[in-house]
Amino acid sequence: MSTYFDDKVIWITGASSGIGEALVNELAATSRAKIILSSRNKNQLYAVAEKAGLDTKRFSVLPLDLENYKEMPDIVAEALEKFGQIDILINNAGLSQRSLAMETDIEVDKRLMDVDFIGTVALTKAVLPYMIRNGGGHIAVVSSLMGIFAAPMRSSYAAAKHALHGFFDSLRAELYTKNIVVTIICPGFIQTNISVNAVTGDGSLQGTMDDATQKGMPADVFAKKMLSAIEKKKNQASIGGSEVMGTYLKRFFPAILAKVVRKAKVV
Repeated sequence: MSTYFDDKVIWITGASSGIGEALVNELAATSRAKIILSSRNKNQLYAVAEKAGLDTKRFSVLPLDLENYKEMPDIVAEALEKFGQIDILINNAGLSQRSLAMETDIEVDKRLMDVDFIGTVALTKAVLPYMIRNGGGHIAVVSSLMGIFAAPMRSSYAAAKHALHGFFDSLRAELYTKNIVVTIICPGFIQTNISVNAVTGDGSLQGTMDDATQKGMPADVFAKKMLSAIEKKKNQASIGGSEVMGTYLKRFFPAILAKVVRKAKVV
């Protein structure tokens, strides 16, 4: 890895486990970045920082809940007090779904949109004025392959991820002259607890690991590839196994993809 991340202040949401934790570990090991770790679980964030071997001068813990999106301006102000600036915001926190659309309570649909879209957008909007004032910055957002195409049992999750693409593609164009880089990362199946923590139709957690997730790309391998894409300032990168082929089918053979997803094992 180059020196792109050295001496930058990097704010990672969803840093208490999974992809977020893997990003912290990789940055701690390969850069001199200062890291702000955020999620709802304060104690787990400290545990992640300690496990990563971060010196106390190199990290700060800042709990946040994306559902409380109206609080984002105050949380950003608090984040700026930590190290005085934010150079890279990695919007990683989110919530997945495992339920049929017809069996999903509308409040669950709303929660998925609030967490995966509205909360992420609110945090980004609150950070941007400071980045622009500082002469530039980099916004990365963890979407999903479900932001490019959709599959059964993921209706509102896919909707929220599709919405992220629309928003951040527009934002990239709007802020091009402001030296703001926007990178959208689309993971496939990654070995995390995303399926364990996924919500079902009534809002309860699934509580079990999907076979595809368990057999997916290790989170540490994914983190390296994701940080490489950010470093290269890519507009978008799809990262995963054979499931990434769905992005090409969506573009060139959408009718074939439609048949494939009907039969695909998605849990």
